[in-house]
Amino acid sequence: MIKALIFLIETLFSLYIIIVILRFILQWMRASFYDAPSQFILALTNPVIMPLNRFIPRWRHVELSSLVLILGLAILEALLVKLLAFGEVGNIIILLFQAIFSLVFLVLEFYFFSILIEAIASWLVPPGSYNPITNFLHRLNEPLLRPARQIIPPISGFDLSPLVVLLILQILIIAMGSL
Repeated sequence: MIKALIFLIETLFSLYIIIVILRFILQWMRASFYDAPSQFILALTNPVIMPLNRFIPRWRHVELSSLVLILGLAILEALLVKLLAFGEVGNIIILLFQAIFSLVFLVLEFYFFSILIEAIASWLVPPGSYNPITNFLHRLNEPLLRPARQIIPPISGFDLSPLVVLLILQILIIAMGSL
């Protein structure tokens, strides 16, 4: 029963943390928040972020409250999991490093699947057609794919940059998993 509860906590926290990370990334990229996926992200994060904005200032055009919330949620998740699994918190510094490590791992995994979904969708969605999800994924993944596209040009009309970025992300995920 404890394992099921830990799974539930990790899943719910990871999903919400990803949504807050998406909000942060979209603001950092100065993306439009007028499409359906962005409106969904705002609707889920505004109830928590807006009160935090009263106390935590913006830096340039980015809400630092998003970063504080992301780190706070990761620490709370690690704390709850440790309490359930071991009955104690342990060293706070180690807990903080575990939270940061799990955040980096979560972002790598998220981008891996996001790029994979975008690549598959590019085969299914007709070129030039508007789809809010594929446009959203393109905006989200472009900062990672653009450097690879500059190095690897399309070959016979096929863009291999997603494959290269997916390989790099998978290598990083494997390396972090072995730590």
